[in-house]
Amino acid sequence: MARIVLTSFGSLGDIHPYLALGLGLRDRGHRVALATHGFYRDKVEAEGIDFFPLRPEGDPNDRELAALLMDIKKGPERVLRGIVLPALRETYEDLRAAAEGADLLVGHPLTFAVPLVSGVLGIPWASAALAPLSFFSAFDPPVLAPFPWLAHLRALGPWVNRQVMNFGRRTVLPWTEPVRRLRQELGLPPGENPIFEGQHSPSLVLALFSSLLGARQPDWPPQTVAAGHLFYDRHGAPAALSAEVEAFLAAGEAPLVFTLGSAAVLNPGTFFAESAAAAKSLGRRAILVGAETQEGLPSSILAVPYVAYSQLFPRAAAIVHQGGIGTVGQALAAGRPMLVVPFSHDQPDNAARLVRLGVARTLGRHRYRAAPVAAELRQLLDDPSYAERATEAGEHVRGETGLATACAAIERLLGGAGRR
Repeated sequence: MARIVLTSFGSLGDIHPYLALGLGLRDRGHRVALATHGFYRDKVEAEGIDFFPLRPEGDPNDRELAALLMDIKKGPERVLRGIVLPALRETYEDLRAAAEGADLLVGHPLTFAVPLVSGVLGIPWASAALAPLSFFSAFDPPVLAPFPWLAHLRALGPWVNRQVMNFGRRTVLPWTEPVRRLRQELGLPPGENPIFEGQHSPSLVLALFSSLLGARQPDWPPQTVAAGHLFYDRHGAPAALSAEVEAFLAAGEAPLVFTLGSAAVLNPGTFFAESAAAAKSLGRRAILVGAETQEGLPSSILAVPYVAYSQLFPRAAAIVHQGGIGTVGQALAAGRPMLVVPFSHDQPDNAARLVRLGVARTLGRHRYRAAPVAAELRQLLDDPSYAERATEAGEHVRGETGLATACAAIERLLGGAGRR
């Protein structure tokens, strides 16, 4: 039995895969802890997993901050330069305390302290890539949210796209000064760019997304294990639909489902109002997940604060969402066609991949109005190829063994590294 400390930062889309991994490892006999934001303590401990708080702390319901962090051009920089990297020293101190006696650390793309603690304490570490964007591949280049126009260079091939990735490295290098400074103080070598190659463990990289979204590329680290999505969507209780939702689903045809995940929903703007108007114009039933009130909505539209995607999505006619990787995984597994409205971070890239897969259409957030939404949904629903490809994708994703593959890879690493 090994003691394994998982780390993560971000919204539920970032936390849920680590909870799934923690439960899987625990069921295989390991002692598991999750170190993350303090406001997730109750959620983690309710699953019987040890919890350690990591700074920076914050208010998960701060709508003003959410608006700043989800800005399509400045959001990634604000997360890194405004929140995560200024608190690196505090994160390191917290994680070092949590890691005492651990056999393995598992990092998240934003937990930059993991390689530092690993180097100081001599504990091996693995990293996890939750979305294809994390690999910054020249052979399968991502859509970079701050520079979406660079995606037009994709067709020019790896050499050109390698220059695009090098441009990205140079752009973010000044942001990473806190990492280089702390590494020097700790007596560690400079290391690689922590936002690019440096986020990947030299021992094990877990690709925790479906191969449909991003297949292995020649420039991925050779120690990468392509596992697949890890699914978890409980919210204080076993995943199940409420009696209200069950009754609504039973009362008519499959509804459209509109949702903004767990981060973008804090800054929805007019998303839910325009969604309701689009559904009404199409004469379709709809469920608005995350909408704050039922007031003013007809009986054909239901507003709910939260619902387990794994239970609702398979019963939808189509799913409209923001493109966060957790929502993407659940929608793919459900086998339903999608309309993706990306906000920021990895969402524009995820949207582009779903469009290329033939299971989705996409609409820019600035164009999210009832008329264009209805037009996009009409094409999505009237063209049977979207549903056919979504069904095929769902069968593929449900057949992947993400959790078992990831746990087995970690155990192989532990076997090679030995146990304390």
